[in-house]
Amino acid sequence: MRLGMIGLGKMGLNMSRRLIKDGHEIFAYDALLSTREVAASYGIKTFESIASMTEALGPKKIVWVMLPDTIVEQVCNELKLLLKKEDIVIDGGNCHFEESIKKFNSFATMGIEFMDVGVSGGVFGLDRGYCLMIGGNKHTFDYLKPIFKSLSPLGNPTEGFLYCGKSGAGHYVKMIHNAIEYGLMQSYAEGFEMLVNANKEHLAAEQRYDFDIKEIAQVWRYGSVVSSWLLDLISSALHKDEKLASFSGHVADSGEGRWALIEAIKQNTPASNLANSLFTRFRSRQDSPVANKILSALRAEFGGHKETKGK
Repeated sequence: MRLGMIGLGKMGLNMSRRLIKDGHEIFAYDALLSTREVAASYGIKTFESIASMTEALGPKKIVWVMLPDTIVEQVCNELKLLLKKEDIVIDGGNCHFEESIKKFNSFATMGIEFMDVGVSGGVFGLDRGYCLMIGGNKHTFDYLKPIFKSLSPLGNPTEGFLYCGKSGAGHYVKMIHNAIEYGLMQSYAEGFEMLVNANKEHLAAEQRYDFDIKEIAQVWRYGSVVSSWLLDLISSALHKDEKLASFSGHVADSGEGRWALIEAIKQNTPASNLANSLFTRFRSRQDSPVANKILSALRAEFGGHKETKGK
């Protein structure tokens, strides 16, 4: 199939390359000339504007937007001026599902199909394939199956891509996917910190251990109930930089965890692990958390407790 890709970042470029390998024809636009030049070296037809790209696509245009959620609205508004009835827009970014519903309804007034597709796979997707969670009209999903099959790990809808339901469903499922990811990452992080801290000086000598955490991560990858791709990545990171000296510990969040927690509150669904992992990320960005200082001050006031370091 012929597809227009807007956004050739760490996901869009590799997705385009994977599609080309499977026989699809990819037209693409990215704001950076250097990025377009790299894409062209892989056989991707690149253009200097969204308008020129969409014009070259011919009739029955399919345009995949693979951009940060903050830019998607602007690009979709531009596409409304360039596309016609029966054309298709796919949003593969991490957008809020409610915004996807709004876009679906807005495009529908013009007869244009809009699909929200949650994409997981990261920078390894070129070789491993991508997990795709898809929302929108079922007949449009069926039409686009050749594209989804080429991107998925095994080309099988039960093992790589799934029609999740009406508009917004794809991004909703991706939101929950990322919420689970937050919790898993936090559990691994806390567990490995306990392994490192098993050698703390204040512990009894016979109960202190100097663990090689990179080798523990490696052995857990095989036959363990906690084995996962995330653990594979932990092992890889530790073998590259055992002390993780190149990292500051400042942990960002891309939005889905916040959105999922809001949904949990609306549903009255307990999501304590998600809340903890999200708030831990917030705390990681503070150099000297005021809350910690308040706690220390209170202990000093009511009990005369002095601050201790390193315990």
